[in-house]
Formats: sequence, C-alpha cells, structure tokens
Amino acid sequence: MFSRKREWNNKVFISMIIAVLVVSMLITGLGASISAEPEPGEPIQPEEEVEVVTLHGMNDEAAEKIVELGIDISAVFEHDGEIEVEAVVTPSEIEMLEGLGLEVKEAVWVEQEEFSAKDEGESFGIQSVHSADNVQILRADHYTNQAATFLYVEAKSDVGASAGTTLTASWEENGEERTAILSRRTDYGEYLYHWFELTVDEVPETVKIESNQGGSATSEVTEWLGDNREPKDYYVTEFVDSYMTPTEMDERMDQLAEEFPGLVDIVELPHKTNGYRRHAQATMGTLTNNAVVVTSTAWGHEGGNDLTVEFVDPATENAPLEVSVDGDTITVQLATNSSGDTISTARQVVDALNAEAGELVSANTYRGNSGGGTALTWEANLTDNLSAPDYVSREPATVRMLSIGKTRDGSKPAVLGYAKEHPREWVTSLVTIEAAERLLRNYEHDEDTRKLVDNLEILIIPIVNPDGTNYSFYDRNMQRRNMTNYCGPTEANDPGARGSWGVDLNRNHTVGTIWDGYVGASTSCTSDTFAGPEPHSEPEARNLAWIADEYDNLTFAMNIHSHGGYFLWSPGAYDTNRVTLPRPTAGEEEYYWQSSEHILNRIQDHRGTVIRPTRTGPIPDVLYSAAGNSGDFFWYEHGVYTWNFEVGAQLWDGSRWIATGFQPDYESEGHDQAMEFANGLIGMFEVAYEHAMNDTRPKSKAVPGSGRYSAPVEVAFETSEPATIYYTLDGSRPTFDSPTLQLAGVRESAETLLIEETTTIKFFSVDVAGNVEKNYKPDGNGRNYNSVTIQIGDDSHPGKGRGRGK
Repeated sequence: MFSRKREWNNKVFISMIIAVLVVSMLITGLGASISAEPEPGEPIQPEEEVEVVTLHGMNDEAAEKIVELGIDISAVFEHDGEIEVEAVVTPSEIEMLEGLGLEVKEAVWVEQEEFSAKDEGESFGIQSVHSADNVQILRADHYTNQAATFLYVEAKSDVGASAGTTLTASWEENGEERTAILSRRTDYGEYLYHWFELTVDEVPETVKIESNQGGSATSEVTEWLGDNREPKDYYVTEFVDSYMTPTEMDERMDQLAEEFPGLVDIVELPHKTNGYRRHAQATMGTLTNNAVVVTSTAWGHEGGNDLTVEFVDPATENAPLEVSVDGDTITVQLATNSSGDTISTARQVVDALNAEAGELVSANTYRGNSGGGTALTWEANLTDNLSAPDYVSREPATVRMLSIGKTRDGSKPAVLGYAKEHPREWVTSLVTIEAAERLLRNYEHDEDTRKLVDNLEILIIPIVNPDGTNYSFYDRNMQRRNMTNYCGPTEANDPGARGSWGVDLNRNHTVGTIWDGYVGASTSCTSDTFAGPEPHSEPEARNLAWIADEYDNLTFAMNIHSHGGYFLWSPGAYDTNRVTLPRPTAGEEEYYWQSSEHILNRIQDHRGTVIRPTRTGPIPDVLYSAAGNSGDFFWYEHGVYTWNFEVGAQLWDGSRWIATGFQPDYESEGHDQAMEFANGLIGMFEVAYEHAMNDTRPKSKAVPGSGRYSAPVEVAFETSEPATIYYTLDGSRPTFDSPTLQLAGVRESAETLLIEETTTIKFFSVDVAGNVEKNYKPDGNGRNYNSVTIQIGDDSHPGKGRGRGK
C-alpha cells in the first residue's frame, strides 16, 4: 500500500504530465503531422504512414518528446493513476516512444477519468478549514448502452476546485450499499464538476453525494435517453453498403435527382475548391544542408510530372555552374575546382535554377536551411505523388448540395446537414446520403416522412471537402484538411511534408478565431488544425458562409464528424483566460438539451447506442476549445441552432471501452454507425419540424411571487417550455435590450435573482420559435408584461431595489 506522501506525489506527477501533454495539444493545435526537422548531417526521411494507438506508462521524458515532435494527440485519459494517451503516430515515432519506456497498444482503453484535450492538470493545494460546502447534484442518470447498465452522476461543490475536496457517492444496490469516489473534471485550469460512471446490476432509486468538507445532497436517479421508438415495418432503410469516394457520391446524388425530380434539386455551391492536384516535386540530396527542393510551376497533371532534373558532375577542372533546359529535362552542371571536385553549394544551385529555369520550376533550400553544403550529383523525375486513378479529376471541384422538399423556394424553414470537413472521417458522408434516401424513398408511404419533406427545405452536403476526401481515399487515409499548401520556401514545402499540408476547414471561420485570441487552432502550415492565412480564406468554408447568406430561412444545422460518440453545441471556443464565446441564455440552453434528447433517442433506436451524458453538451464543457469552427459561425453570425455529431461511439465489451476509429471496418461497425446517426439526423429534421409548427406562446412565472419577506429572497423562474426570460429590476419596461436569465454555472440550470431589498421584477418570455408571451410588444408601448414585487422587511419602496444573479 502506498503511503499518503506517495499518493500525493503521484497526483502531482499526473498533473505535470497532463499539463505537458496539453501544451503539446495547444502548440500543435491537436497535432502537427510531420516529424521534427533533421539536424544538418542527418538523412532526410521519407513520409511514413500513420496509425492510431494508445500509449501507456507515460513519463515526463516521453511527454516532453511528444511536445517536441508535435505528435497528433486525440485524447488524454487517466485510469488508476496512470495516464493513457490516444495518438496518431508513425512507425518511427512508435519505435522512439517505446525506447522511452512507453507501451504502445491498439486504441483501446479502460476509461475511468477522461480529461479534456485542453486540461492543464489540477492544483493540489491544501484546503483551508471552512464551514460545510454547498454540494449540488447536476444529474443522476442510468442508461443501458448495448452490453451493460450504467449509473452516471455529475455533482459540484462550491469549493470543488481544490483537490482537498473529495466527493463520495453512495447508493443501495441489491440490498447492499455501494460507494464511489467522484473524479474532478477540469479544463484549461477551470473546475467544471465531479463525476463518475460505473456499471450496475440494479438501478438505484436515489444516490447521495457527500463531501469531506461537510456538504451533502441526494437525488433521484432518472433514465437518460429512454424513449425508444418501435420500428415501422414499412419504413425502408439500409441504402448505403460501403464507403463512398467523391466520385461515387456524385453519382448517387445524380441518381436521386433524376429519380425524384419533384422532391430534390442539386445545388452547385459557388466557390470551387483548389482541386485534387499538386505541383510536381523532388528533394535532391540526402542532408538538410545539401538538399535542394525543386517544384514545377505547372500542376503535376499539366506537365509537371513530365519534368526531369539532373545535377551532373562535368568531370573536368574549374567548370562553371550552368543550367540548361532541353524540352522537359533540366540539367544543372555543378561547378568544380582545380582538382575537379564539385563545389556548388545547395544555395548556389537554388539561385541558378530560379534564374535560368524559372519558367518550369522553382527551387529552394530544405526547410529554410542556409544551403551551405555541397550539392550532390542527383537525378529525379518530378512527381505530384498523387495516386488516384485518371478518372478522378485534378481540376477545381464543385461542392454539391441536395435540396430536398416539396417546396424549395425559400418559403419553408431550412435545415442543413453537412459532413466531411475532415476527410478521414469516412462514415460521416454515409450518414447524410442514407438520411437523404430515407426521406425520398419513404415519402410516398410514410406520413411522418411526408410531413418533414412537405414542411421543410432540407439541405444536405455529403462532402464539404472533396479534394481532401480523394486524398484520404487514394493517398493518405488520415488526411484531416484540404489540399491547399500554404507552406512557403523557408518552411516544410518539400514532398516529405506533403501529408502535412492543408487547412482545417473547421478552424477557418470568422467567429472565435485564433486571430481573435481563441485557442484550439494553429497558425502553423503543417498543423492538423491549421486555420489558414485568414478567416474564410478557403473556398470550402466560404461555401458554408454562402449558404448562411443565401438561405435566410435556415434555422437548424448539424455538423457531422467522427469519432468518439460526442454530441456538442456552442460555444465552441474560449480564449487563453478560458473565457468562452457568449453562452446561450438559460432558455436556449434548455432547448439545446431538450432537442438533443430527442435526437439522441433516435440514435439509440438502431442498436442501443447511447451517447453518454459526459460527452453531451457545450463543446468546452465536454471536449476542448475549437477556434474558428463552423458551428459557432452559424450560431453567432446567423442565429442557427447548430449541433456537432461525433459519430463512432466507443463500444463496451463488458470491461473496457473500445475506440472504433475514423475508418472502422464497414461490415462489422461502419454500417451500424451510418444507420444510427442517420437516425439522429432524421431526428434533427423532426426537431426542425416541431419548431416550424410551434405557434404557442410561452408562459412564465416568478417563484416565489409577490409578497413581504423578512430576509433576502432568491427568485427563480418557471416556463411552460424552453424560453428566454427578459427582465428589469429598476421599474422600467422590459425590452429585448433588457438583461436575460443566464445559466447559474457550467452544466447548471438557470440562475436565480437574489433580491436583497424591495424590488419590482418586470419580465416576459420568448421561446425559440420567437413566440412572445401574452403577445407582448417589447418594442411598443404595451404593458402586458409580468410583474412581481418582492418586499423585504419594512422597505416599502418597490422598483428601486437591486438584485443579482446567483
């Protein structure tokens, strides 16, 4: 048994390791994908394939090496005091990490405590003596996820940020008391809550949380996602049967448009991509100081691949450096000295090529090296290194969108589902096309489907990023970005870095950007979260912006990603002080949760997959900061309720959570993921339909209501449906410019107003469909708002009091 001092030191060590790994994630933007630059004298290594693994036995030396190499980290976990890291690595990186004592396994882990990707670790200071803390239970849920039943609890202490605070859960199961210690969840230095998730044989009726600081709370245990829908015998599904390339997806879209001309159009988005194409290249030399990178001025398929470059020894004394061009062959005669030895440096060869063969090629030294080494004799055929068959176009691509609806003229509310911002996430586009086919092929015989298609304009983009998707299918399966290379001649612009080029399209939008000080993106041209040179620099991102501008009837959107089984919404980014983008109002947040439950129930219908509560909620409370993401763009710029699927929920095998990865085997797993998340996408369309049909005005009331009270009073508000409360405390008419009721805290419900002296609260509510309570006109002269007067003690002067949220 460890001593108390040993346990303490172990916690500090864990905290330090997490902090180092998080620094790696922040620096690399969740992963740069090239190896560290070789030192002069080291051979230049070719690009390697990558795989997803779990690293066990983390130590400080290995953590520092992960930072140094910019290894792509997708998750950090802690189990029984050991840090486990899911990473995207090359074989040489695996060999190096094993040499540092790490154990490399398949991406499978036992998950006890999951740290956000931006968790900076915890402070392990001594807790000072104080009165009993305030403990609240945020949720106490049970659910059955495929193979087991789980008890899930989130709780919070008002002194929970200190590691001196321990929360313990207790409940009765099979006539016996069980207990569990809750894990503290922090993110980027901020305490969020405590939580645990355990399998149970019997669902308890209640759970009690006790703090070592004296506080306690008890809650009933309720079911999470229990509303399963019985399948309809006549409802047809299962339209996708394999992963689909962009070419195959275009063919399927054309087939649907031809078969259902009265229900679907293909919309060609206006901004063409850069194209599945690259300039032809070669790195000529073996060392960083003698290597020359040669790049064709023409695209590879337009002649660059036909070029040959030779560095030759003239085999004579005192020869000058000369460049000659004969058709598609460029010859560099290296200069020699009086002994006949070649003496041209890499820098001199670069300058000569640019001066004499600049119409065909450009040249630079290797990754900004001075090029002082002697150039080697060398011959290379330039190549764009692209492997797709010839029928795959190398020209700029048109991104295509299905518009489904009986009426498609902008008069019906629009809803958008879009996938493949990140090409390596192969299942996601299948989710969209499966949902599209269900809408079209069930329209004639299914009343529920017909209601959706008749009353909505449903927009579906199966592949936002066709260039990167082709690259993922034919060249590098783990490609996350588009194919535009922004690395200049002093950066990693050589062919060895070709798997590291491109812009992360989900970091290229205009809200909460890295340029505005938000974290979770990178300005490095080789980072997997490279945000590009400026917001909306990429045509693929501008296409989404065009949809938001063109379709002013757009009300809902779903951004479909993988993997991990997350369900997320805004805010999606925070700054270096962990100040997030503005939180939704309490009413909007309640609507996100209410609608999410419906959507997640639809996912569960297929095979019982439950998106876990710990992976559901606003992005920074569940995952990490993602500066410049498209969901935030839709929500903050255009008021569109936008969710983010992360398909591919982990599977429970009886004792362990098993990660399914970005490209699971289609037959055994990918198919089921496509089916269940197509259910979820249809569920989002159902939410949009209910929203469109909502013409009921909300009702609200203050609790307690008007009256005289001997001490300050906390006033809460109840609403008949999710709705935003606008209120005043100074006696003035409430308007849309008045304060709104916000959340009391992360994962908490609506705040209360602490009334400390006699005050009249004037308020009204507005639901998410825009219905205003009592048809009150906030911008008019009406007086039919709600009003309560809270009299405190002997104070009898209402309307000039003060209150504050609590």
